[in-house]
Amino acid sequence: MSVKLSNACQLLIGCKKLHSLQSFPKQRYQKGKKFSEILISNTKLDYLSGCCCFLSSAETMSKGLSEQRKEREREKMEVESGEDKSNCNCINDAKSQRRVGLIYDQRMCKHRTPDGDYHPENPNRITAIWNKLKLAGIPQRCVLLNAKEAEDKYICAVHSKNHVNLIRNISSKQYDSKRNRIASKLNSIYLNEGSSESAYLAAGSVIEVSEKVAKGELDSAFTIVRPPGHHAEYDEAMGFCLFNNVAIAGSFLLDQRPELGIKKILIVDWDVHHGNGTQKTFWKDPRVLFFSVHRHEFGSFYPANDDGFYTMVGEGPGAGYNINVPWENGRCGDADYLAVWDHILIPVAKEFNPDIIIISAGFDAAVGDPLGGCQVTPDGYAVLLKKLMNFAQGRIVLALEGGYNLDSIANSALACMEVLLEDKPVSILSEAYPFESTWRVIQAVRQKLSAFWPTLADELPTKLTNKKAPPHILLSSSESDDEDDEASKIISEDLVEAVEDVVEPLLKLKIEDNHDQATSAQWRSGLSKTDIWYATFGSNMWKSRFLCYIEGGQVKSMKKPCSGSMDRNPPKETLWKTFPHRLFFGRDFSQTWGPGGVAFLHPRSNGQDKTFMCLYRITLEQFNDVLLQENVPDHDMNSPLFDLNALDSIPNEGSFSVEAVKRGWYHNVVYLGKENDIPILTMTCSLSVIERFKLGEIPLHAPSKEYADTLARGLVEGKQLSEEEATAYIQEATAKPL
Repeated sequence: MSVKLSNACQLLIGCKKLHSLQSFPKQRYQKGKKFSEILISNTKLDYLSGCCCFLSSAETMSKGLSEQRKEREREKMEVESGEDKSNCNCINDAKSQRRVGLIYDQRMCKHRTPDGDYHPENPNRITAIWNKLKLAGIPQRCVLLNAKEAEDKYICAVHSKNHVNLIRNISSKQYDSKRNRIASKLNSIYLNEGSSESAYLAAGSVIEVSEKVAKGELDSAFTIVRPPGHHAEYDEAMGFCLFNNVAIAGSFLLDQRPELGIKKILIVDWDVHHGNGTQKTFWKDPRVLFFSVHRHEFGSFYPANDDGFYTMVGEGPGAGYNINVPWENGRCGDADYLAVWDHILIPVAKEFNPDIIIISAGFDAAVGDPLGGCQVTPDGYAVLLKKLMNFAQGRIVLALEGGYNLDSIANSALACMEVLLEDKPVSILSEAYPFESTWRVIQAVRQKLSAFWPTLADELPTKLTNKKAPPHILLSSSESDDEDDEASKIISEDLVEAVEDVVEPLLKLKIEDNHDQATSAQWRSGLSKTDIWYATFGSNMWKSRFLCYIEGGQVKSMKKPCSGSMDRNPPKETLWKTFPHRLFFGRDFSQTWGPGGVAFLHPRSNGQDKTFMCLYRITLEQFNDVLLQENVPDHDMNSPLFDLNALDSIPNEGSFSVEAVKRGWYHNVVYLGKENDIPILTMTCSLSVIERFKLGEIPLHAPSKEYADTLARGLVEGKQLSEEEATAYIQEATAKPL
């Protein structure tokens, strides 16, 4: 095994040459693509980096995983899931005094891809957890409950009637011919003949155990359910989620069972993705404190929007009851999560004093997860859960969300069950420090929430925040031989096989890339013959800055370089015009410029407004590359974002929303007329985002001095305004109400 591991490490290290790991890959799900394609194109290095992280952090997780090898022979035996659940709703020879509920039902395995293709959210996820718990003797010590389907009236408290009707009927024969088409229009969803039943059972199971814990019949519970739920919104299934299981259960306790005395619920979402659906459900509700810690990366990580940013704190009576901790990068592990617990969640939970806690227990932040790219160990999850056991008299419900490495989710679930059963003392985590970015996020969250939670008002001492993890370094080839024997003791054979499974398709990338390049060359050749005027209103008014999008690189004050366009020829012409549109500044942080607002243009014209714009005559091919860099730089460009058909239709439509990069800030292409019979196009936000700016859901924010200076430099060098006039122009755009 040590030789296999060493070889796998060498391949992983070599993969760094394929793609720089300094900018950690942003994983996301894409509509209309098979997951196998997404895994190779978008998440391969997340997974590989996670595997290498696993090696480099081996000492921190050795206690939780060292016994895997001892159990390996037993795990090779066939374990039939659910075969001995004969006497449900009874406790079986419980050694613990705590009454812990447990639900697992094979019927939830009926939800699977209709064509049999591999997908990370598959039935093996819950069977792996169940088998691991059985081998550890956990079910015999729990109250085993039957899964029950949720009633429509309870689901409709969270979802629209149309959505409920769709999920109820989607598995019926009348939908056989259109089921796949409906799924293809949704965001990262598949549907089959078993989807309806599984979704109803998942929601009903979380309701069932939540009610029993609230009644005091159970002390705590864990529901091994799928499909997951925290992404599902009021009228939309998305992100593998059909019904929002946790939100439905929370609403049920508060509104349907007031006699149980549950007046305050703490929902903790430790899934690696933001729980956007749960957040929106309780956005204005002070009875629910929603806390989510997740990879965000300034809106580029799934679900790839601003909902998960720390400025999203709730609204109206719910203001302050929505807490987001958005990681700026992957690789966050036990130390990072523990710091967030100690310095944000635990202090606020003490003030909030919940009556019950529901955890959206996704285990995709675990070591080795192919989508998460983080490093939380089973012991890490155990400590996080143990700290929450001090609240609500230990009345905690865990509902499974994500988690796609079968070993990781099974070991993590077992660690959590042992905490609920108070089976053994929680392991003390080894000495480790959070990333510098973690402290930065923690301090930003505390500052934003301090107006609502006085316990967060004090600034963290420098002595504490100076304890930072060193920059993450992959094992070099010389180190791997020395550490191989130790690593081989704690790395499971399954994980090695998983690494090899991912490395193998990477070795085939050259063939696939050649095909992609041929496809790309076809559309590029066609669009390179058509010119457009690209009208710029922000930092791109300074030509040196705009050329970064064409030639690659960066100018002073930019935080990261641009990749540039395939066609690096400079603009054929440059000219200036003014347009009757409103310029304003919004958002409070961008990856390119750091803190401060950036420029946006109101899509609708208004005769009272005047915005200076620098027009560059470039090809439609180059415009596509700029559009990509302005929004989602790592999107697959096998096809154009804005093609000739879109160019033909936009004069009549006025604007064109580019669906492929809709999570980007500038996905809305706006038509501004013609100059010398050549179309003038710009890119900005959509009207719906304008409304969110007006409502305060997305902040209006003055630009930083560096960003404002870049705009002013463009106006001055373009001989449109003097320095004083340019400064006044920017200040007026900042101060004028939207």
